[in-house]
Amino acid sequence: MDKNMFCFQCEQTIGCSGCTGNSGVCGKTADTAKLQDELTGALIGLARAVDSTTAVSKKTSQVIIEGLFTTVTNVNFDNASIESMIQKVRAEKERLAPDCSKCQSPCGKTDEYDMQQLWNADEDTRSLKSLILFGIRGMAAYAYHAAVLGHEDDEVNLFFCEALFKIGYEENTETLLSTVLKVGEINLKCMALLDKANTETYGTPEPTEVTLTVEKGPFIVVTGHDLKDLQLLLEQTSGKGINIYTHGEMLPAHAYPFLKKFPHLKGNFGTAWQNQQKEFDHLPAPILYTTNCLMPPKSSYADRVFTTEMVAFPGTVHIDEKKDFTPVIEKALELGGYKEDQILTGINGGTKVTTGFGHAAILSHADTVIKAVKSGDISHFFLVAGCDGAKPGRNYYTEFVKQAPSDSVILTLACGKFRFNDLDLGEIGGLPRLMDIGQCNDAYGAIQVAVALADAFECSVNELPLSFVLSWYEQKAVCILLTLLHLGIKNIRLGPSLPAFLSPNILNFLVENYGIGPITTPEEDIKALQSGCVQ
Repeated sequence: MDKNMFCFQCEQTIGCSGCTGNSGVCGKTADTAKLQDELTGALIGLARAVDSTTAVSKKTSQVIIEGLFTTVTNVNFDNASIESMIQKVRAEKERLAPDCSKCQSPCGKTDEYDMQQLWNADEDTRSLKSLILFGIRGMAAYAYHAAVLGHEDDEVNLFFCEALFKIGYEENTETLLSTVLKVGEINLKCMALLDKANTETYGTPEPTEVTLTVEKGPFIVVTGHDLKDLQLLLEQTSGKGINIYTHGEMLPAHAYPFLKKFPHLKGNFGTAWQNQQKEFDHLPAPILYTTNCLMPPKSSYADRVFTTEMVAFPGTVHIDEKKDFTPVIEKALELGGYKEDQILTGINGGTKVTTGFGHAAILSHADTVIKAVKSGDISHFFLVAGCDGAKPGRNYYTEFVKQAPSDSVILTLACGKFRFNDLDLGEIGGLPRLMDIGQCNDAYGAIQVAVALADAFECSVNELPLSFVLSWYEQKAVCILLTLLHLGIKNIRLGPSLPAFLSPNILNFLVENYGIGPITTPEEDIKALQSGCVQ
C-alpha cells in the first residue's frame, strides 16, 4: 500500500475508506501514524516473546496496555513520546528473550510485525484482524484505568498477548472470527473489573444534578476519563480558591460519593470532545487532559493545555507519573478565570444535566420499573449511547430522543449524550425518562440492567422491549459493540456510518447473524425497533 499513511480506525476517516494523505482527520501526521504502526508491530513482537506462557508478569502487562492505549484515536500526537514507548516495548521483549537479539540463527519467533502485511491483506482477513486490534486498543484503555486503581485480571492481561499474537500469525477466518467475539467476552470482564475498581474506590454512583454554570474566579477544566487524576487534582487544589469543572466523559465523576465531598468540584463545562476548539477558545483557565479525546489545540488556548498519563501533544506541558499538578494550579491562578459567573447551557439550551443512574441506582427501583412495564406505563427502553463526533448526521440522535414515545425511557452513556442530555423529558412513575448511566465503560452497567430485567420477565434480553441505538467514533466503541455481539444481542442500530474496516463479507455476517444495521431516520427506526420486540 503505497500511501503516506493508512488509518481507518475511527468513524470520521476520509471518504469512509481510510486516511492516506499527509495527516488524518483526527490531526495526527503521517509520521505519527507510521510510528503508531511501528509501536503496534513492536507490541506483536513482545506478544510473541511471551507466547506459550500461562501468565503474564505485571510489568509486561503494563507495557502492553500502555502501548495499546497510546495508539487509540486522539490520545498521543507526540512523536518523541511514541518513540519512547516503542523503546520501552523493545526493552521489555529483550528482558523476556535476551538471547534472541544475539542469535546467529534467527527463528523469527519474536520478530516485530510489519503492519503493511495487515493493511495489504485480503479484505476479509484485514477486516477481522482490524476488529481484533481496534477492540483490544479500546479494552486497553479500560484495563489501564482499572490498574491505576490497583485492579488487574490475569485472564484479561493474557488475552492481550493472545490477540496480538493472532493478529501477527493467524490467517484462518474461522479462528479470527472466534477471536473477534472473544474480544467482546474479555472486554465484558474488563469493564466489570473497572466498575469494581471505581465503586470500591469512590463509592456507588448516585443520581446527581450538575450545574453548567461556571462561577467567577480561578478554575480548571478536567477532560478525559480518569477518575484518579481528578481525585489527585481535587486534593492538590483544596483550599486554594480554585474551582474544578468536568468536561466530556468526566461528567459522571459528580455522581461518586468520594468525589462529591470536595466542595470545589463545582459543575460541568462544555459538551463533547469535538467541540473543544470552539469551547476552549480563549478560555481563561487551564485544561487538564487525562485521556483521549484531545483535539489539536488552537493557538488561542494552546498555552493552557496540560496532558498526563498516555496523552501527549507537541509543545504542551506533560504532568509525569509524580502527579505534581503545580503547573496547572499556577496557570489557573495566573489566568484568574471569569470576572463574573457565566450561565452556560447545553446544546439544547438546558442549564443543568443529571448523571449517576448506574446499574445500582436503576436496579434499586427495579420493582417500580417492572410494575410500570407490566401496567403499560413504560412501553419501551431505548439505549441511545456511544461516542460523539463532528461528522454531519449525528443530530439523528438528538431527534431520536426528542421523538421517542412519551411512555418510553431513554438510557444513555458516553459522550454522545451531550447531544440531548440537557433536555427535560419528564418522568414516568417518579423516575426520569432520561437516565445517564455514565462513561462509555459503564456499558457494563447497562448490560447488568438488561440482564436483570430479562431475569425478572423470564425472557432473553432480545425479547425485552429494549433497543440499542449506538453512535461510534473510536476503538472503545468497537470493543463495546463486540461485547454486545458476544452476548448475542441483536438488531442493534449503528451510526452515523458503518466502520470502514468492515468488509462486505464480514458486514453481511453481522447482518445475517445479529441483525446489526445502519441508522436510517429517527421516525423509521423508532417504528421498526418498537414493532420488532416481543412484549
